[in-house]
Amino acid sequence: MAERKTIELGYEGVPTDRMRMNVGPQHPSTHGVLRLEVELEGEIVTDVIPHIGYLHRCFEKYAEKMTYLQLIPYIDRLDYISSMNSEWPYVMGMEKLLDITVPEKVEYIRVIFAELNRIANHQIAVATFGIDAGAFTPFLFLFRDREMIITLFEAASGGRLLYNYFRIGGLSGDVPPTFKEDCLSIVKQVRNTNKEVMDLLIYNKIFVERTANVGILPADVAINYGVSGPMLRGSGLDFDLRKAEPYSIYDRFDFNIPVGKGEVGTVGDCWDRNVVRMYEMEESCRIVEQAVAQMSMEGDVLETIPKKIRPKANEIYCRAENPKGELGFYIISDGTAIPWRVKARGTSFVNLSVIPEISKGYMMADLILILGSIDIVLGEVDR
Repeated sequence: MAERKTIELGYEGVPTDRMRMNVGPQHPSTHGVLRLEVELEGEIVTDVIPHIGYLHRCFEKYAEKMTYLQLIPYIDRLDYISSMNSEWPYVMGMEKLLDITVPEKVEYIRVIFAELNRIANHQIAVATFGIDAGAFTPFLFLFRDREMIITLFEAASGGRLLYNYFRIGGLSGDVPPTFKEDCLSIVKQVRNTNKEVMDLLIYNKIFVERTANVGILPADVAINYGVSGPMLRGSGLDFDLRKAEPYSIYDRFDFNIPVGKGEVGTVGDCWDRNVVRMYEMEESCRIVEQAVAQMSMEGDVLETIPKKIRPKANEIYCRAENPKGELGFYIISDGTAIPWRVKARGTSFVNLSVIPEISKGYMMADLILILGSIDIVLGEVDR
């Protein structure tokens, strides 16, 4: 096993001075309005304290005043990179509360859009991480392909970032007639570009040297912190809710769960987390292909949407495998048209909490890569 890239602090019998430095909240490498209070000894990180709350969405307070349907646009604004995925566990939970079974066509469209949004999320994650590491060209390639996905989302929902597309019991509207052809075109383009990115970035010698054995997250630490998604799977654990607790129609598809293997360094390092996202895009392409082949374009996506949403007094927790990890909503109904309480389990919030654990002993420049490898969105961190 490769040695962990940490540096011993100070010299025996020689006192050392430590400095505290702010990184953010206005800083491009914090990927949003996040402030890191970093303690340094020279260039070596001895402690990191994340300070959050600069992008507080007040989501859970809004939930006490909005109807169940009005809440969906606010969910979009949590992880605004993966809005399609974020809406899904909420509407699934509501459908269970209301005992609604949605048509198969709706299930297939939800799966396809969720997997396409997973690809779009990982394209941003890998592209911006490449910029953090000093590589600009892959960013252009990946964002070019992401536009194809966003254009398809726009054709269905009218939005390019915040979609408000999933509905309790269905969807806000049908997909365009060329939906299947568009999906297959996206899959083909994504695969071609990903091959280029693997050669140009992931296996680039400079990139490997910068990311291997940096920010190592052992599996037991990941579990103790509640880490999920590519962060957890990068540490070698093949836990994915789509397999562990299949929801919707995921049990109909054949796909694998990529995990970190320490191919160029140590299991759970920054390189592993990035390569897991690259392989997950291929698995999403496989799911999209299978779903497109199985689904029928016939059917009404609005037929099971209730005219009145007033669930009986009850409570439910519903979770799904979002691109960044497990996103869940705990919904409490008191029998009225407005939820008594909606609590969101924000993936980015939980995953960010592990940064002090995996940053100590590394260089300051490595801290930027470690933060980038977590793939956070501050709207979901602050909620």
